Amino acid sequence: MAMLLRAERLVKNFPVRGTLLDSFTTRRHFVHAVDDVSFDIADGEVLGLAGESGSGKSTTGRLLIRLIEPTSGRVEYRGSDITTYSTREFESLRAKMQIVFQDPVSSLSPRMSVGEAIGHPLLIHKIGSRAERRQIVLEIMNKVGLSPAEYLYKKYPHQLSGGQSQRVVLARALVTQPDFLVADEPIAMADVSVRALIMQLMRQLKEEMGLTYLFITHDLATAKYLCDRVAIMYLGRIVELATRDELFSHPHHPYTKALLDAVPIPDPAARKSKNLPAGEIPSAIDPPSGCHFHPRCPYAMPACSISRPPLKDVGAGHLSACILD
Repeated sequence: MAMLLRAERLVKNFPVRGTLLDSFTTRRHFVHAVDDVSFDIADGEVLGLAGESGSGKSTTGRLLIRLIEPTSGRVEYRGSDITTYSTREFESLRAKMQIVFQDPVSSLSPRMSVGEAIGHPLLIHKIGSRAERRQIVLEIMNKVGLSPAEYLYKKYPHQLSGGQSQRVVLARALVTQPDFLVADEPIAMADVSVRALIMQLMRQLKEEMGLTYLFITHDLATAKYLCDRVAIMYLGRIVELATRDELFSHPHHPYTKALLDAVPIPDPAARKSKNLPAGEIPSAIDPPSGCHFHPRCPYAMPACSISRPPLKDVGAGHLSACILD
C-alpha cells in the first residue's frame, strides 16, 4: 500500500507569556505540545491517535495539514515536503487535506446557512458556477444523511440538532473531495445515541470516497471500531504504535495498558481490577526528564528518569517506547 503522508520528527513549542519579572531574564518558557513525533499513514488507511487530553493529539493533526507551522520537522504528502511550500503553493493542496473539528457548533458561523457553510470551500477554491456549487452541496448533504437536503439547505446552525450539526461539518470537509481527513474527536460532542450513527457513516464514506483518516480520540473503544492502526500519545510523544488487533490483544507500554484498563466493560462478571496510573498528566511547560510517563508508571526504574526510551520494535512491527521487555 502506497504511503500518503509521513510526519518526520515533528516538534511544536508554543511560547508562554511571562510575568513582569520574567522580562528581566533571558529565560523563555514554552509549552512542549509535540515532541519529536514520527509516523506514516498509508493511502486508504485509518490511523488512530489516542491519549488523554493535553497529550498533543489535536496539535499533531493541525501540523499535518499546516493549520499551524511546526517548530521543526517535516510533513511529506505523496512524497513532497509540504512544510517548504509557500502559502500560494499550498492553496491548491488545501482542498485535498481537510479537518473535522471537535465542536461542530463553534466551528460553524451563526451568520451562514447550512448550504452556505458547506459550499464555502467550493467558493474559496473557485470550483464550479453558483448553480453547480449548489448541486454539489445538495449531493454531499444527501450522502451524509442531511435530508431533506432542500429543506435543511436554508436552515441555520441554531436550528439544527447536535447530530445534524456534526453531519454539516463532515459534509463541509468532504465537499472538495479530499484525499486526507483529520477527524479531531468528531463524536465527542454528540449524544450517545448519535455516536454510533456518525461512526458508521464515516466508515461508509471512507469506502465510497477512498478517504484516508487521522482519527483523533481519547476513547479506545471507538478507535477499535474504526482504525486500522493505533498510535498512543502521551505528553507530546508517541509511546506505542501497532495494528488495532495487536495493540488491543498485546499492549506493551504501561500507559497503553492503563488506557485499556479504563475502558468500561458492560458485563459485570468480566470486570477486573483497574491498574490506573496515579496522579495527573504533568505540565507540558516543564515535562519530566527521561520517559515522560515515569512519575506515574507502576514499573518505573531509575533509568526511566534519565534517558528517553526510543520507539523499538517488540515484534510484528509493534513499536513501543519502553525499556521493559
